[in-house]
Formats: sequence, structure tokens, C-alpha cells
Amino acid sequence: MSNQPIIVIQGAACAKQVPGIDAIAGGAELRFADSPGRLVEALPGAGILLGWNFSEGNLRDAWPHAGSLRWIHWTGAGVDAVLFPELIRSDVVLTNSRGIFDRAMAEYVLGLILSFAKRFPETTRHQGERRWQHRLGELVFGARVLVVGVGSIGREIAGLLTRVGLQVEGVGRRARAGDDDFGVIHAQEDLNAVLPEADYVVVIVPLTEQSRGMFGAAQFAAMKPTARIINVARGAVVDEGALADALRLGRIAGAALDVAAVEPLPADSPLWEMPQVIISPHMSGDYVGYQEAVVSAFVDNFQRFRTGQPLLNVVDKTSGFVLSGDDRKPRQG
Repeated sequence: MSNQPIIVIQGAACAKQVPGIDAIAGGAELRFADSPGRLVEALPGAGILLGWNFSEGNLRDAWPHAGSLRWIHWTGAGVDAVLFPELIRSDVVLTNSRGIFDRAMAEYVLGLILSFAKRFPETTRHQGERRWQHRLGELVFGARVLVVGVGSIGREIAGLLTRVGLQVEGVGRRARAGDDDFGVIHAQEDLNAVLPEADYVVVIVPLTEQSRGMFGAAQFAAMKPTARIINVARGAVVDEGALADALRLGRIAGAALDVAAVEPLPADSPLWEMPQVIISPHMSGDYVGYQEAVVSAFVDNFQRFRTGQPLLNVVDKTSGFVLSGDDRKPRQG
């Protein structure tokens, strides 16, 4: 019997779908599981799981077959899809792909802000109608941005927007001044008090019990009627019904949603038909070459696993955040 570690790759049918995974094929047994049934078949005896399709939520159903599992690497930055009670209570170490998507998401947020300010969606609609109608745009220089979520992605967003000339502050779990990226970080409990100052509100918090429904009617009522909200976190952080009401009543000026509570966003959602809304299919972090980058990070962590070194990007399963010190090691055997 081989002593090679067994890696289950959830959400892929073969190595061709996971570019770069062949780099460790000689040092591990790879099992591919692109369906719930195949996941159940693949898990017994496996010590490692690579969550390739991070939108799949079938791991909990297969959990009784995961008795040998020691480490899960999730290919998304958000790990809410796997934070079910059985995993949280277990000794299985969870890592994510922190850092892979930061720059892409920061550029995406900047693009959305420019789209609102320069009225690009309206221009595109007029072009389709062959309508020549002059309009005035807005300057983004000096606009105030509140970034709700001060992890690595939020910090990349803050840095890029600051360099363009926007004024950026953050909202985190604790208030602090003198931050290198945000200057000022407000406590989450003070969110409603600082929302009226923002021209753009960017949401990039992990989905936890504390952040679920964070933005509802009270938050939209606190915002400027000229403000826009951009959600690149998780759909469930925003109450979509309350958002639609706020947009319909003119309480806020616009919204950009890269995520939805139910994905795809249901066809009967009123948000589809609102001209002040920009909807995209959960793509803000994806770019040409990102899959190779994700696999490369996993391969590096796998080498650490093989040699007993601390893994990178270890997630605190109770909070959903990456630990500040990546010092947890999966137990062997």
C-alpha cells in the first residue's frame, strides 16, 4: 500500500480542470470528485481536500466519510460554504486562498466607482438605442469611500482608491486610528454613525453570523441619497428586499452587486430592472490566470504539509478570519 497522502479534489472531474495540479501528482494520490456521490466515494482514507469549486456545499452531507481528513484548502477567499458545525468542532485545519484575488477585486471596485461617476451603463444603453444625448459625469477625486471589511482585500481596495485620489476609511471589528491603509478604522458597532459621510460604501466582509444582514433598511436610511453601495462580499450580507425599496424610494442613488443571496440572482428579482443597479455574476476576483495562481498557492502549502511546516492562510473556524499567526499544523496520521 502506498504511503503517499491522498488528496480529494472536490468539484473537478480530472487533472485537466485543475491547471498545475500535476506538479504534485508524483507525490500524492489524487482523487477527483465532481458530484456528491463521487465525493462520498473519494473521502475515505483521504487526509487532504482541495475545494476546487468553492460554490459547492455538499461537503457537510459527505462529512461522515471524512474521518481521515486533516486539512482542507478552499480555493476562495471566503470560507462560509464550509463553516458548518461539524467542521468547526473538528481538528481539521482550514486554509484559504487569501491574497490571490486582492488586486483583481480592487480594480473591479475602482471600475464600478468610475462606471457610476462617468455614467457608463447609461452610455451603453444609449448607444444600443442609437441615442446621442449629452450628460454630465462626476469627479471621483476627493469622493469619500467607506470600506466595510479591513482584511487583505479591503486593504488592497483602500490602497488603490487612495492612489486615485479618493478619501478612504474603513470599518472593522475594532476602532483604531493611524492605520497604514485606511488612516481611520471605525468599529462595526459605529457603522450607522459613519455611513452618512460616505459617497460610496464598499462591502467586503466575510459572511458570518455577525455580518449576515448587516445592511438593511436602517443602514440604507443612514446613507446619503446620492451614495452608492458596492457589494463584493457575499449576497447575504445585504438585505436585497430592503435594498430594492431604498433604490425605488430614492434613499440611495445606486448599487453594484457582484454577489447575491441566491446565485444566480433569480429572474424575478426587481433589481434586474433597476437602471441604477449594476449586476455581475460573482466575477470580481476572477482573471485570466487566477486558477493557476490558486493551484500554485495550494502546491506551496502542500509542500509545507509534507515537511511539517506551518501552513499559510490558516482560518480561525470560529470567526471565519485568517489567523494573524499562521502557526497551526495538521496532525499527521
